[in-house]
Amino acid sequence: MKVWIDREGCISCGLCPEICPEVFRIAEDGRAEVYGTPEAAEDSVREAAASCPVEVIRTEE
Repeated sequence: MKVWIDREGCISCGLCPEICPEVFRIAEDGRAEVYGTPEAAEDSVREAAASCPVEVIRTEE
């Protein structure tokens, strides 16, 4: 699985690292970023992507 975030569209709500802290975190600029390996938490990555209020998280199988 691949995962990425359109960081320019991120509103820094913090939901993705709350749902899947193994893969997402809030970077120093205040926006979410991918930093972990999504294979270890694929279900949580999908949940975070589906829960994103601005739909900026993308996944590819």
